[in-house]
Amino acid sequence: MNSMSARLSLLRSGLMAALLLSGAGQAALAQEVNLYTTREPRLIQPLLDEFAKDTGVKVTTVFVKDGLIERVKAEGQKSPADVLMTVDIGNLLDLVEAGVTQPVDSKVLKEVIPEHLRGADNQWFTLSLRDRVAYVSTDLELGAITYEAFADPRWKGKVCIRSGQHPYNTALIAAMIAHNGLQATEDWLRNVKNNLGRKAAGGDRDVARDILGGICDIGIANAYYVGRMKNAEPGSDAHKWGEAIKVVRPTFEKSRGTHVNISGAAVAKHAPNRQQAVQLLEYLVSDKAQSMYAKANYEYPVKAGVELDPVVASFGELNVDTLPLTEIAKHRREASELVDKVGFNN
Repeated sequence: MNSMSARLSLLRSGLMAALLLSGAGQAALAQEVNLYTTREPRLIQPLLDEFAKDTGVKVTTVFVKDGLIERVKAEGQKSPADVLMTVDIGNLLDLVEAGVTQPVDSKVLKEVIPEHLRGADNQWFTLSLRDRVAYVSTDLELGAITYEAFADPRWKGKVCIRSGQHPYNTALIAAMIAHNGLQATEDWLRNVKNNLGRKAAGGDRDVARDILGGICDIGIANAYYVGRMKNAEPGSDAHKWGEAIKVVRPTFEKSRGTHVNISGAAVAKHAPNRQQAVQLLEYLVSDKAQSMYAKANYEYPVKAGVELDPVVASFGELNVDTLPLTEIAKHRREASELVDKVGFNN
């Protein structure tokens, strides 16, 4: 080999080595994903730890209690955010409308998540369900009820519920508007107010507390709190509240489905680790992750056939209202205005 050929051979070898090293460096850098979440990180940390163990992708979590949209917008194209996670359909749609998300074409996500529980343009995805149910006194023989029936005079002075302006309730009222119209929902809300056993206030666990205390017989609250209460330390107040009630899943008269809100996530518009972001979302709807999540938080898995916490399983089958969440969200403002109009919290 002459000197010229030798030099060319060395040059090619050097270039190949540089390319390989560059690729390896990029691969190493890419083995991470940044999660911005409005949920307490401890609620999902076990899942993230399992994801890292199974995939080798490290998850850095940033807890953003308030102002998620503002933060991501302020960071702009240099934002390190890969995945944005929050609760309530309204919050997810706000992310999309603010232009801080991007569409994801994932066969896995499409196959697992029903169409009415993800964005039509695949910019957001449901990860778990929070069904709005009836807390019923264990002394009461009641095996079924509709949401509309909470306005029945038979429940005069016997209903407990938290503030009508809480997102859990404005979402339910918005769903009622979507199903039955604005005027019928106004009439319904007035009649539910007339049936209250005490002022609409407090939290969902307070509904169980007040059923135990004899202030009311039934109430509307989220099912996952019952899992927390019934699994609380025996003898604690929370455990006593949980043992005082049973769960009945109401349905709308028209759809025969139960209203759910959600926790969900989206891929950030300028995600620097987009591939790993999609990988994380797909992992979170796997059998393993869905079961872990259901047992840790008592929320209902979005994936069918996943093993549930025994308490949640005791509630029976969940038949989700198939009205698209985006349709419900359109009526959020009207729902909030109705709460004020009828003086629901007064």
